[in-house]
Amino acid sequence: MFGLYVHIPFCEKKCIYCDFYSIERTDQIAEFVTTLCREIELRAAVNQHIPTASSVFFGGGTPSLLSPIQLSQIIETIKVHFLIHPDAEWTMECNPGTITQQSLASYKSLGINRLSFGVQSFHESELAFLHRIHTPDEARDAVSMARNAGFDSVSLDLMFALPNQTMESWQSTLETAIGLGPDHISAYSLIFEEGTPLYTMLQRGRVERTGEEQDADMYEYAIKRLAMAGYDQYEVSNFAQSGSECLHNVTYWSGDEYIAFGPSAHGFLNGSRYWNFRSLARYTDDVKQGNLPLANSEKLTDIERMFERAFLELRAKGIRIKEFAEDFGIDILSAIGELALWEKEGLLVISDRITLTATGYQVCDELSLRAIAALEKVTGVEWEDRISAPEEPREDESYFTIL
Repeated sequence: MFGLYVHIPFCEKKCIYCDFYSIERTDQIAEFVTTLCREIELRAAVNQHIPTASSVFFGGGTPSLLSPIQLSQIIETIKVHFLIHPDAEWTMECNPGTITQQSLASYKSLGINRLSFGVQSFHESELAFLHRIHTPDEARDAVSMARNAGFDSVSLDLMFALPNQTMESWQSTLETAIGLGPDHISAYSLIFEEGTPLYTMLQRGRVERTGEEQDADMYEYAIKRLAMAGYDQYEVSNFAQSGSECLHNVTYWSGDEYIAFGPSAHGFLNGSRYWNFRSLARYTDDVKQGNLPLANSEKLTDIERMFERAFLELRAKGIRIKEFAEDFGIDILSAIGELALWEKEGLLVISDRITLTATGYQVCDELSLRAIAALEKVTGVEWEDRISAPEEPREDESYFTIL
């Protein structure tokens, strides 16, 4: 698969936990749209023979701050310069506090066919703590409006292990989400990212992390409850009704390539990862001068690609055994000697893929580290010393962290 990612770097109010690049100014959106369209043209000009895209993802920031006219301008520019599969997945992230029935209908008419709502919680106090701008009622209404607008694919982002969050509160949020009938649910444990207001609060003793045991209990409950409700887990934090997996994120987790546009956006093309300047001003200046806003790039070796493939696929739909051997010349079953034991312990299943079970997902970090250690021994290469990858993939961003 091949994808396109568009980063919209604007928010009405930045959440205290978010380390993705965005600014709290909306007066620059019009100029940004013009600049973004120019970057799309520039990247198309220097990249020939690009595959047909199976997905396009608008992330941020808050893409739903764009007017339908502005979104239309970007979409038309993409279609002029890139080949898009007629059945491609077009995802747009939305904040429930920034949409209307009319705006959603307009987005649908432009070809957006999948919405991802950043809900996080259905409790007023938790939303206020996170500095979310929507209310629980607005989150519920957003799903209803999306269905009324004709969207057949709706995803909700939820967050657990918040400071002072109880198991009962998390269970209530999950029940409300399930009751709304979304096609996809992403459930993330809160991360204290350095440089965020939340991290500063932690350092100053104003908040405390949720204990590891409670965090694990909340995650285990989510896995079991979502399975009971008919959601298949296809990645550590992602659950979908049959046929409703996010194709765009599957592209990343499969090690496939994608082009990314916008300030701070990270792409992977022709075996190289690149990232744009994390500054709207610098991004705008470079594009206006006819230059790609490239902050840096790195060419991945076959060994680095091998490590990434193993790491990402194990956390998602599973390591493809035959393809792994064909691409990297390594029999993954022999290389990781513990696999048979892990299968016996019920942590994974071995077929044409090595796929984690629900129990395995709960200890995925440990299994991943041990699998990578085994591959390091086989190759004689320490992966951490040879990889440089900036940030972590979520439903709302297109880049990863390699630990």
